[in-house]
Amino acid sequence: MSLLGKLTSSSSQFINERGLYAGRRSTKIHVALYRKTGGRVGGTLPGWPHARIALVDHTGAKTGTKRTSPVMYHEYGDAIVVAGSKGGQPTHPAWFHNLMANPDTTIQVGPEVRKVHARLAVDQERDRLWKELVAMYPGYDFYRRNAKGRKIPIVILEPN
Repeated sequence: MSLLGKLTSSSSQFINERGLYAGRRSTKIHVALYRKTGGRVGGTLPGWPHARIALVDHTGAKTGTKRTSPVMYHEYGDAIVVAGSKGGQPTHPAWFHNLMANPDTTIQVGPEVRKVHARLAVDQERDRLWKELVAMYPGYDFYRRNAKGRKIPIVILEPN
């Protein structure tokens, strides 16, 4: 692991252990830079070149508001897999609830925008994908421990 990777991992753990959130403003900046550069800026987690980031569009389950969330992803055939880790916090991220309520959406991977349908991974498929996610970014194991019993959901975004 590179020095930048260690710094990213330890600062992420420090922030997530305390339940801190950088806020919507930082997310909006991340999304804007990603979209403007086709993912060249904001497309990977600093120090973790295999921890790639996609933009997931979702519609509020209650409000109907359209939002975009940057999330780490893993390729799964022609689908994309994302984990609702929320940094190991005790609740699922809002984007997860929104995707379960409104599963047909779009994602952006680098410069490419794709139409997808979200579904929840279960049983052996979920267990296998969890191992692959942890291999890609070991911080997921910290998130699992920090979640204190919450089973982190894994969402498969299949081409639509």
